Amino acid sequence: MKTIGLISDTHGYLDERVFDHFKNCDEIWHAGDIGSVKIIEQLEMFKPCRIVFGNIDNNDIRARTVENLHFELEGFRVWITHIGGAPPRYNPMVMPELKSQTPDIFVCGHSHILRVIRDKALNNMLYINPGAAGREGFHKFRTLLRFNIHEGLISQMEAIELGKRGAMIS
Repeated sequence: MKTIGLISDTHGYLDERVFDHFKNCDEIWHAGDIGSVKIIEQLEMFKPCRIVFGNIDNNDIRARTVENLHFELEGFRVWITHIGGAPPRYNPMVMPELKSQTPDIFVCGHSHILRVIRDKALNNMLYINPGAAGREGFHKFRTLLRFNIHEGLISQMEAIELGKRGAMIS
């Protein structure tokens, strides 16, 4: 069994509480718009990571990450990308591959909207967007996801709220 901490759209800000929420995670997945190489370094020093770049990420970040990450873990075929769209309106750039090589889990960011849904039109694929953990954007609350995967089963999916987008931490 693996416990996954899923984060996206940090936009250069990493709330210190992420380390507490992800302390029991085996891996951290970041779905892009990282905003700072320092965030990559902090996360990689903390846990093994799988990270994709987003549209705001500079060449330094892009040199350390990829746009699309495909892998298998605990019986799941996983695809992480930043701009994936959402069911049923996926990004036209990803739709051909979603149809021809549908993953079990499709993770993306970009919208800043927390959403977890099965797409029955794509073999019941699990679509996951953890929302946004940073302070930049139009979202009202900063969010993360944490869940377990084991032998083709997902369990204990938790949405974690870090507080209001513009709120100062005391």
